[in-house]
Amino acid sequence: MKRSKTMELGVGLFMLAGIIGLVFLGLRVSGLSLQTPESRFELQANFANIGGLKPRARVTMAGVTVGRVESIELDTEWYDARVVMEIDGELEGKLPEDSTAAILTSGLLGEQYIGLSVGGAPETLEGGDRIRDTQSALVLEELIQQFVSNMASE
Repeated sequence: MKRSKTMELGVGLFMLAGIIGLVFLGLRVSGLSLQTPESRFELQANFANIGGLKPRARVTMAGVTVGRVESIELDTEWYDARVVMEIDGELEGKLPEDSTAAILTSGLLGEQYIGLSVGGAPETLEGGDRIRDTQSALVLEELIQQFVSNMASE
């Protein structure tokens, strides 16, 4: 059976399109992008327990992704987790100072992300500011332990 040049070229182009499609889907699912980021600013927040929060996790507001977790480190002064977030630049100077940050979970056992809720203060957050009002992650194991200990004490 003879192979023609056009058949080989067609198969090659089909394979190339498939590989490009897989790379595109992989980038979309992981939240990575090949584009240079628009203007962004950093906000910090301290949490007593971050659960399974990881760098590159989403930061959302009203269900819309407005940023990513840049880094997570231990604050040796208060022994809390310090989370640095990169937020879209269009929100700089628009988030009220009393906004809150909570670590939420997608679904029952899904990925963890940070949800921002706006406050009502006239002062706003600028780049490098810290969100003071935070809510730590709900850890499923701790909830089960509390339930079992409550049941045992009754």
